[in-house]
Amino acid sequence: RLYSFERRCDPAAGIEPNMMDLLTSPEAWMALATLTALEIVLGIDNVIFLSVLVSRIPPAQAERARKIGLALALIFRIALLSILVWLIGLTEPVLTVGKFALSWRDIILIIGGLFLIAKATHEIHAEVEANEVEESAKATPSAFFWVIMQIIVIDLVFSIDSIITAIGMVQELEIMIAAVVIAVGVMYVSSGPVAAFVKEHPTTKMLALAFLVLIGVALVADGFHFHIPRAFIYVAICFSGAVEFFNILARRNRRKRSAQQG
Repeated sequence: RLYSFERRCDPAAGIEPNMMDLLTSPEAWMALATLTALEIVLGIDNVIFLSVLVSRIPPAQAERARKIGLALALIFRIALLSILVWLIGLTEPVLTVGKFALSWRDIILIIGGLFLIAKATHEIHAEVEANEVEESAKATPSAFFWVIMQIIVIDLVFSIDSIITAIGMVQELEIMIAAVVIAVGVMYVSSGPVAAFVKEHPTTKMLALAFLVLIGVALVADGFHFHIPRAFIYVAICFSGAVEFFNILARRNRRKRSAQQG
């Protein structure tokens, strides 16, 4: 663990850690900074999924859905942090077949990963087939409700994975809650520009959907105890994002030249 405040206490003297001790501890601040950075990185998946989902509904509803989704992400994470004992128990085996055992965490990751793969595949199909599908989906009265339901499902999956990671790094609830609040704040600030960028550049939506398939596969693999290093996924995302960035610049320059020549 990065930081265990219990080790800094003297059990014989009956000293209990308090907020002032945390605020004045360099180790606590280091743990907060490291955990916040990790939570922000883990939140990238959530932001990508949220941006793709809200692009399917009208702008006014999309903004509301984005705010509701991030509020739910914060609520779920803080609520899960408040029941740490239950969360830790999620890693205990509940289904055993021979030498292979699955915990509730594994089952949730598998279901969430399959949901991501299915959703991303459906969205890719809708994008490739025709725009009529998109228009009819936007016109459906229940579209907003359906988007919120999907956000709730995926928020739960990402929250459980994120919080179990936090529990594995630090032991102080205050540090974990602070890191989660900061990370969700960063997600809130970045999700708007990301959603607008995805909507303005349709090709990036296809790229984001491909990332969701990749992330879904990683979640399913984690559920079956085959860990795919997240660094590989994030490097792939950064590399593909850089290539798409240069493609966007090239298209913009071509449009400028065409306008000048015309």
